[in-house]
Amino acid sequence: MIHTILFDLDGTLLNTIDDLADAANWVCAQNGWPQHTVAEYKYMVGNGIPKLVERFSPAEARTPDRLAETLAQFTARYDAHKEDKTAPYPGIPELLKELKAAGIQTAVFSNKADALCGKIIEHYFGPGAFSAVRGSRPGVPTKPDPTGLWDLMRQLNADPATTLFVGDSDVDILTGHNAGLPAMGAVWGFRGAGELTAAGAEALAFRPGDILDYINQQKG
Repeated sequence: MIHTILFDLDGTLLNTIDDLADAANWVCAQNGWPQHTVAEYKYMVGNGIPKLVERFSPAEARTPDRLAETLAQFTARYDAHKEDKTAPYPGIPELLKELKAAGIQTAVFSNKADALCGKIIEHYFGPGAFSAVRGSRPGVPTKPDPTGLWDLMRQLNADPATTLFVGDSDVDILTGHNAGLPAMGAVWGFRGAGELTAAGAEALAFRPGDILDYINQQKG
């Protein structure tokens, strides 16, 4: 029986890729660098914003000082425009309501900067939609390292035996497994069924309602 579900954010709950790509390409344009397609950015995200910045920066702009400058530039631009095109995936708000009605605890665990996570979740889902929202914090390794996830589970009093991790990339599946949890792949996200299956996802969700079906199967 599943009592707690921990969700990835980008590509799982919210389709954020267009706002991320727009902010990144704005930074690239400001610096005279080549820009990238949205499809390319889908494979640059997933390991946190500092890693995204490193990936879209040309090789000659990857010194520590330059990356720090670019990170600040990107963060300011993205924070100001993070709600231009972003939206919940169809069926996600309804899923969250059904989970709450069923007494299932939900939380968010993301590699996005912690301050950005809280603001964007509250904007789209309202205050108190999740028991906790946790993003990347200084001094805590990013996913797929399980350290931050274990801290979150302790905060929630979540039992690993009754907890499920849901995400849209191999990073998320590995995060769940590294924490000793089953991991379900959100096929509607940025990476698709092939990557999720190859990473060893216990199950795939092609639509949010499939998560409810999986939970109900665990009851038997």
